Amino acid sequence: MNAPIIQARGLRKRFGKTEILHGLDFTVPAGRIYGLIGHNGAGKTTTLNAVLGLTQCEGEVSVLGMDPFANRARLMQQVAFMSDVASLPRYLRVSELFDLIEGIHPAFSREKANAFLQGTDVRPRAKIRTLSKGMVAQLHLAVVMAIDARLLVLDEPTLGLDITYRKRFYRRLLEDYMTEDRTLVITTHQVDEIEFMLTDVIFIKEGRIALDAPTEEVAERYAQLVTSGDNASKAAALKPIYTETRFGQTVMLFDGADREALEALGEVTSPSLSDLFVALMDRTTYNAEPASSNERAAQ
Repeated sequence: MNAPIIQARGLRKRFGKTEILHGLDFTVPAGRIYGLIGHNGAGKTTTLNAVLGLTQCEGEVSVLGMDPFANRARLMQQVAFMSDVASLPRYLRVSELFDLIEGIHPAFSREKANAFLQGTDVRPRAKIRTLSKGMVAQLHLAVVMAIDARLLVLDEPTLGLDITYRKRFYRRLLEDYMTEDRTLVITTHQVDEIEFMLTDVIFIKEGRIALDAPTEEVAERYAQLVTSGDNASKAAALKPIYTETRFGQTVMLFDGADREALEALGEVTSPSLSDLFVALMDRTTYNAEPASSNERAAQ
């Protein structure tokens, strides 16, 4: 079996007396697209900083077989990291940005970056500050796809862009960049926009993992019931993990419930990741520690 790209055990981070991460355990295999999803302040960026060697944490973290904090320079030869588009230096011209990245990252190809920009309005002599948000997104994406890295980490990469450019960004990333040899980790709180491309999902809630599973398993494990009247009372006895009312009907989310029993009470579907995110992030949702897919397989 191939070694995991990322492995974390008992990952904890404190700022002063406040603990931000509360003992996270997770594994990211090669060739997967992981969504690291949570509300602002949930611990997503802190987790990424630990993975990238930007901050030291308690517990154990291994990335490509290395301690990221102790071996950051070596690790960055095989890892690419991009945060939101506002992180690009606005005072540089596009060609100067490529000069800078060429000098920093050995796996960056200027030729590939220029090829990805063909057919766009982004010109080599243009200053980044003069580009529209959409053009900056195109430039951002060209830089990402021109880096031949084993691990690509994106931290809210489309923040501030309109929905058209966000969807275009993710779709082109999937179609033109991803291969079975590359692993992609994306943090976002806009789960609906990346659901189509994810192979796995990790939900972080207040510094703890609320869900860690392949997306195909999520569709089998969770069920959403739309019901009303007496059937709603009967369904409540089956212990839903989340309940809300929509347009006079009761919507319930179940974890591992008998689907045949639910179908007798109303319409049953697999919830979208967005619906599941709302349910599991709700403060009133059950507080049992969730088992990862690996832990459940061992039980």
